[in-house]
Amino acid sequence: MADESPRIENRSVPHHVAIIMDGNGRWAQKRGLPRIKGHEAGTENIRRITTRAGELGISYLTLWAFSTENWSRPADEVEGILRILAETIPREREELHRRGARIRHIGSLEGLDPSLVEQIQDTIELTASNTGINLTLAFNYSGRAEILEATRRIIASGIRPEELTAERYEEFLFTAGMPDPDLIIRTSGEKRISNFFLWQAAFSEWVFPPVLWPDFSEHDLEAAVHEYQSRERRYGGLVTSPSSSHGS
Repeated sequence: MADESPRIENRSVPHHVAIIMDGNGRWAQKRGLPRIKGHEAGTENIRRITTRAGELGISYLTLWAFSTENWSRPADEVEGILRILAETIPREREELHRRGARIRHIGSLEGLDPSLVEQIQDTIELTASNTGINLTLAFNYSGRAEILEATRRIIASGIRPEELTAERYEEFLFTAGMPDPDLIIRTSGEKRISNFFLWQAAFSEWVFPPVLWPDFSEHDLEAAVHEYQSRERRYGGLVTSPSSSHGS
């Protein structure tokens, strides 16, 4: 089969790509499998997409794996997701570390098993000095909770209202030190933001490929980047080129 990958322009590769990894359960149900099998298949896709993102020159990749609202799902599914995470971290972190990935977590660690919290913290510490792709896992994450937590911390810090700017506010977000996402991809074709990056996505470009996350391929990532490169980013003003987003 001929390579039909879209042409990616190196000069305008998005600096930060975030992916809402949607469709795991539906992927399994379409195959007559338990929903947890879809989450297992989706987890196997992370290394492949992370590797290709790095090859494309994407500096920051954020993957949303579990929202605070997901706790309301059936207990066996939630327990299965936590089990998969606990199994995946030690299996994948050495390879990601070898490739130079810097791994971080955003969201709350409350409610997680202490051994899982320790694995997450150990992984962050192990890769802290790496200079390759910045891979962020949004787990137990909520955009509203992030904004509320930032606001509480700002009040507690004693910052006066007249001293507060957007730039100062961002210092209190989970994503402090990270650029806002240039491109956000939600797989499965669903067209909702679902409480994700409510502050950071103010000027992001969105792409909604119909493919379910376990089937989301390197080609699909390239197609999303190509779609991003075909757009004119305006940031609420006049036309600018996609390459202007690299200043973050």
